[in-house]
Amino acid sequence: MSVFLVGGGFRDGSEEAVYGGFVSEAVARAASAHRSATEAAERAARIVVLTVREDAHPGHGNTLASVVQNVAGDRPVEVTTTVVAEGEPMPASALDGADGILVGGGLTPAYLSAFAPLAARIRREVETGVPYLGFSAGAMIAPDRALLGGWLIGGIEVVAQDAAEDLDELTIEEGLGLIDVTVDVHAVQWGNLSRAIAAVDSGAVDEVIAIDEATVLAVGSGPLRASGAGTVWAVTKDDRGVLVRSMR
Repeated sequence: MSVFLVGGGFRDGSEEAVYGGFVSEAVARAASAHRSATEAAERAARIVVLTVREDAHPGHGNTLASVVQNVAGDRPVEVTTTVVAEGEPMPASALDGADGILVGGGLTPAYLSAFAPLAARIRREVETGVPYLGFSAGAMIAPDRALLGGWLIGGIEVVAQDAAEDLDELTIEEGLGLIDVTVDVHAVQWGNLSRAIAAVDSGAVDEVIAIDEATVLAVGSGPLRASGAGTVWAVTKDDRGVLVRSMR
């Protein structure tokens, strides 16, 4: 199964391109989890939408849940939401019975704090065929080495302070371990592509995938697949300097 990385944001007309693959894999996972065709036909795929917010208002996560449900159409999909407040852990029970795991957006350091205790569990779920979709912060915490935020490197500005995630210096920490490439989001819309370039140039990480809003990069057993309204930017370095390639 695949790990889907979404650069945040919404744009009308892009929903199928961004979320369709994830929903299809969740439906396939639900069907394969049952021995008989009758059982598979009767059971809806359970997609869990997990969010971390400043306050744990139950309405948070509804936008993502609605998008996923709309993309599912007539396919048998049940979408549930779990919201925790910043500083609180995501309960392990939120993953129970999941055929698809969608981790939403917000303050990235708070997301890592909430999900770090579940990292091994999430990796096992993905390894056994449950697709993961990270939206914004959910995408940033997915890698082995997660870029949590920051607007300075060595005290030098590399991105607007508004994109800093309440951090000053560029901060890289151990993530969920689902992929081996560091991720940044809102690449063009927030100017975070410059932070990705500076992170690679400084040697903080070897490579960054920076993803535009309403755009997804699917990482699975086959080739990388980018789709949606924007661009996926691959930032690497060699003896010529920092290289930036676009993926469409």
